Amino acid sequence: MDKKIQSIQQKRVLYRLLSYTRPHKKEFLSAFGLLLVATFADLIGPILIKVFIDDYLTPRNLIAKQLIILGAVYLTIHIVKVILNYFQLVKFQEIALKIIQEMRIEVFSKVQKLGLKYFDKTPGGSIVSRVTNDTEAIKDMFVSVIATFVQNGVFLIGVFIAMFYLNVKLALFCLLLIPIIFIIMQAYRHFSSKYYHDMRERISQLNAKLNESLQGMAIIQVFRQEKRLRKEFSEINEAHYKAGIKNIKLDGLLLRPAIDFIYILSLISVLSFFGISAVDSPIEIGVLYAFINYLERFFEPVNNMMMRLSLLQQAIVASQRVFELLDNEELAPQPNGKENPKIQDGSIEFKNVTFSYDGTRDVLKNISFSARQGETVALVGHTGSGKSSIINLLLRFYEIKKGDILIDGQSINSFQEKELRKKIGLVLQDPFLFVGSIRDNLRLNNTKITDEDIEASASLVQADSFINSLDGGYDYQVGERGATFSSGQRQLLAFARTIATNPKVLVLDEATAIIDTETEEAIQEALERMRRGRTTIAIAHRLSTIQDANLILVLHQGEIVERGTHQELLMQKGLYYKMYLLQNGSPEIVENAVV
Repeated sequence: MDKKIQSIQQKRVLYRLLSYTRPHKKEFLSAFGLLLVATFADLIGPILIKVFIDDYLTPRNLIAKQLIILGAVYLTIHIVKVILNYFQLVKFQEIALKIIQEMRIEVFSKVQKLGLKYFDKTPGGSIVSRVTNDTEAIKDMFVSVIATFVQNGVFLIGVFIAMFYLNVKLALFCLLLIPIIFIIMQAYRHFSSKYYHDMRERISQLNAKLNESLQGMAIIQVFRQEKRLRKEFSEINEAHYKAGIKNIKLDGLLLRPAIDFIYILSLISVLSFFGISAVDSPIEIGVLYAFINYLERFFEPVNNMMMRLSLLQQAIVASQRVFELLDNEELAPQPNGKENPKIQDGSIEFKNVTFSYDGTRDVLKNISFSARQGETVALVGHTGSGKSSIINLLLRFYEIKKGDILIDGQSINSFQEKELRKKIGLVLQDPFLFVGSIRDNLRLNNTKITDEDIEASASLVQADSFINSLDGGYDYQVGERGATFSSGQRQLLAFARTIATNPKVLVLDEATAIIDTETEEAIQEALERMRRGRTTIAIAHRLSTIQDANLILVLHQGEIVERGTHQELLMQKGLYYKMYLLQNGSPEIVENAVV
């Protein structure tokens, strides 16, 4: 039953792959037409040689004019065959490369649409492997396998027609070989599928381990983890090697050696037939030559197809992995209903919000608070208290389990993603910069943001001084992830990038944590100006940075345990008081702050 299900699944995958040829139907038919003519030209050659042997060479009928014409026809046909083969091969290759180009765009676009829930549980290296290695394996199928199978399939049909023309009995005997060859192919597909699945999975794990190592190279070297990482990488690599060796052994048994063995037996049978026939009556040497030639030509395409079976099997396994990604339904949350509300004021209200990442353990429990336009709400609490989860829900990276979030009185579920991204500005603790110029990083392809807007936003956060000191200023080329900048400089650029979009709601996820004290003091005034007229939700570990907040929420294990202003929370002498005491060092400082 498992074998049957596996076979059905592989056929479905193959049909789905072939469906990508539909938009290129005209080009495919054109290439197929060239292939038919080239195949006919290739098949006619042995017939012409048979005519030369039986009609001219054997009876010594060597008429120069007729031989020249026969030779010229033979040479012309082969020249035409070479030219047509070139054009049909180029045509098939063009179709294949276009299909893979379209597929890669489709896969990459799908990755962009997936929700963060998918990335939380899927290693980045595994995704990279599907977009690159797996699509490359599919490309090999379209480039090598389809063209080879089509060409050799047409050639085999032509070979059988020519065989029947020469000798019906021997042609019928050769037809009996097809079921035997088909059984070998099916056996190969069955066993190789397991090995290729294992190999693809190991390649994915290798990419994931490599990606993790590159991302954490500084930590690896600081904590001297090179030996452990090499050991783990080596173990995965060894498992990939063992799977590859198993498949090589299978190739060595069921691919060319098995087909060559059948060819030898067939050749012995054909020669025996002609030998027995020669006892009773003379045989035509030309027919013998032509038939043996066609027999060899019959097995050569079979060998080609068998050798391409490994590529086909790799492509099917790779396609299953790619289609799993394309069919994944863990998309970013979509708006409900046909309404298209706009964010005008940016007032926010959380109403009894409960949320879980895994569907079992709630990380937020019955969260309720509100922030009117121009107000600042600060979130504080120990690690794992749920602060970042509130931000994730406000940005609608995840669906809410219970409750609702209202923006300007409208459910967040009714807003289009474009509206939320346009009106809510986010500054993360560890900002991400793209390869390109500083200007490109601040504009992010938003053509409505002018150069004047970019420079004004940089000036507002006091990033203009260090930008102007760079070679090229705003056209200075940023390296991968902004590695050439300090943490503080990257954060300043993130501030400027957010301000340039002029959002209604400002979300600060510990945005000043990695900025030095002097720089932090310098941008506090800028942050205050940024917050004017905007609703601000700020996560803070440094309590000194949120003393002017209109409302401070103290979270513990996913619940709001305290709420109030800075002064009110200090007077309660609860968790906030203890946190402030730890950061400032003595009760006297805290008491003075209360006063």
